[in-house]
Amino acid sequence: MNNTLSTPAISPQILRAKQRFGIIGNAPALIAAVERAIRVAPIDLSVLVTGESGSGKEFFPQIIHEFSSRKHAKYIAVNCGAIPEGTIDSELFGHEKGAFTGAVDSRKGYFEEANGGTIFLDEVAELPLTTQARLLRVLESGEFIKVGSSTVQKTNIRVVAATNVDMLRAVADGRFREDLYYRLSTVQIHIPPLRDRGTDIRLLARKFSADFAERYHVPPVSFSETADEALRHYRWPGNVRQLKNVVEQVALFEAGHEVNADTLRSYLPDITASYMPVAGGAVHSYEREREMLLGMVFKLQQRLDAMQKQLDRLDRDGESADTIFTDKRLYAPEAPAKSFPTSLVVRPPEKPDTTEQCEPCSDVNYSEVVDLPPSLEANERELIRRALERNEGRRKAAAAELRISERTLYRKIKEYGLE
Repeated sequence: MNNTLSTPAISPQILRAKQRFGIIGNAPALIAAVERAIRVAPIDLSVLVTGESGSGKEFFPQIIHEFSSRKHAKYIAVNCGAIPEGTIDSELFGHEKGAFTGAVDSRKGYFEEANGGTIFLDEVAELPLTTQARLLRVLESGEFIKVGSSTVQKTNIRVVAATNVDMLRAVADGRFREDLYYRLSTVQIHIPPLRDRGTDIRLLARKFSADFAERYHVPPVSFSETADEALRHYRWPGNVRQLKNVVEQVALFEAGHEVNADTLRSYLPDITASYMPVAGGAVHSYEREREMLLGMVFKLQQRLDAMQKQLDRLDRDGESADTIFTDKRLYAPEAPAKSFPTSLVVRPPEKPDTTEQCEPCSDVNYSEVVDLPPSLEANERELIRRALERNEGRRKAAAAELRISERTLYRKIKEYGLE
């Protein structure tokens, strides 16, 4: 389906923005995002741009700055994820001479440098919590304090932030301040992923291949209809950034040829190995991993229970010890769920009637005691007790160390009598 057929007439402002920043495509969701950026630009509100990595979020703060009254002032883009936690406050707010080791001179931060203009905070979810508190103060009152100073300074700045993180989940997990999230997201602009942009994928592929051929003076490639279909049906987990990377490889190694679907697929990573949605994707869960490990231990305990039952039966009935290894019930035990022995006692069989003793059995010791590991519950209780001791009774810290929720920890403390 051609996206241009379902797209309403594009205004001159949107066309100017697309030409000014090299935005390719007519997908309705993309055009709506551009229009939203243009409409909010004259109003000094904070804007949060969301979308998957590589989808082109960095163009929209520039559109907002260009169409605002601040367009003649400075525009500064900051990648929050690329600045070490120990220096991020200094980079954003500046520092005084001697504020820390290596601070040989006073330095202006980005908020002071961009006074009167716009600052773009990319990967804003990566900011440390202490820096988030400083940023909140700037948004609420326009005030900040340099590192190592006690003097409050003022700045007149517009903040546009961007992230590929699920911010509501980050707030729920305690990784991002809720009050700052609502201050930053007064207006939200969502950038659609490439896989939802239909024929825009074909337009972008041809643009990237033509640019590559012109820049490096190589014969251009062409794409067959089957290649176009392959482009559209691939999931593009890296979005526009990945498409550009793939097309430039094709333009280099297939220069002067028509590229079909089979040829194109040889340059595409396996979707099953590479694609993971940002929202609702699989997330590593230590709680689930712990449950799996505990389940394995529990099964082992069940087998030990079955062995204990077999030995008890031998003691009662005087059966041969070989039945331990041949009785199939050992491998399908029906032990009670919480019957965890701490040791196995191998008792000698009743003394036979004959006084003769076979030579091979004369040196067998029937009174060995084989110690088994403590029960699962005992292990868990000890782990929780030690975690509470190390954290001086602070349950929140202990729960974090054990990688379980506070609610689970409270329940376990009550269950094991550790109040």
